Amino acid sequence: MPTLTADRVEAVLRRGGSARVDDHVAPRFREGQRVLARNIHPRGHTRIPRYVRGHHGVIHRDHGVFVFPDSHAGSGDPRPQHVYSVRFEAAELWGPDAGGRDAVYVDLWDDYLEAAP
Repeated sequence: MPTLTADRVEAVLRRGGSARVDDHVAPRFREGQRVLARNIHPRGHTRIPRYVRGHHGVIHRDHGVFVFPDSHAGSGDPRPQHVYSVRFEAAELWGPDAGGRDAVYVDLWDDYLEAAP
């Protein structure tokens, strides 16, 4: 996938598109697996919200393989990997006063996650 340059922005926005790629990358996680969102603080671009970093969740769905935006935005390296919908219980994120039946779903790339101990 080529780097998006200023002269191509209008054409890309008109066409629309997806960052999904057809690369064959093995998934690191499976639906139902407990994971930990890495507590990272990278310089520059990232799509992992601070409020989930360091918290446990469960893989809800594997969306397939997509360009990793953190590397692509900086160097143009697509570094394709799986994107998962991860379910975080509200109490895990905000403590015992959060609604017991509430949850947040966040789409996260492989590099943002590790297997929960």
